[in-house]
Amino acid sequence: MKLYAHPFSSYSQKVLIALYENDVPFDYLNLEAATVKEELASLWPLKRFPVLVDQGRTLIESSTIIEYLQCAHPGPRCLVPAGEEGIEVHMLDRLFDNYVMTPMQKVVLDRMRPSGDHDGYGVAQARELLDKIYPWLDERLAGRTWAAGEAFTLADCAAAPSLFYADWAHEIPHSLTRLRAYRARLLAHPSIVRVVDEARPYRHYFPLGAPVRD
Repeated sequence: MKLYAHPFSSYSQKVLIALYENDVPFDYLNLEAATVKEELASLWPLKRFPVLVDQGRTLIESSTIIEYLQCAHPGPRCLVPAGEEGIEVHMLDRLFDNYVMTPMQKVVLDRMRPSGDHDGYGVAQARELLDKIYPWLDERLAGRTWAAGEAFTLADCAAAPSLFYADWAHEIPHSLTRLRAYRARLLAHPSIVRVVDEARPYRHYFPLGAPVRD
């Protein structure tokens, strides 16, 4: 099994967390290498990542990859529960991707635009969305250890890179103590510690300037 990914990529980290949670063996093809980038382009013309290749199948999109891993390479940690519990896990997974990760990336990518091409209105909208979702998450986390309850799931795989980078781009207010504590729990979780440490050499890629606090 091969994973085409980059250590500093938020969606790559999401899949890596799932792989590390269940100690699934795989070949990590780091996209820092030009040859790996060429291989990726031959597999997926959009050249987005991560991409998983296993048993002749090429899979894209982080949530789909994690669900595939549970079906094809199950481990002791069930990341996508069945039934009613699974519905909430799926909902929160999409929420973190769409309403935390996406606006965070809008803020970050705007900084990378050429001078004169910045989208101030779009960035303001992204920050406003984060200002709305942060309190909602803070309330949702009441009485919970992890995003969907007491079990670590796909939702937490999504939450970890989302909140990690979102707090860099648009800091979580100190008044939202549950959300800040949840982010701290995520960053202390072994599989997440591993992906964060693997990404440390690439922090200079963060265009807003990576803070030293993490």
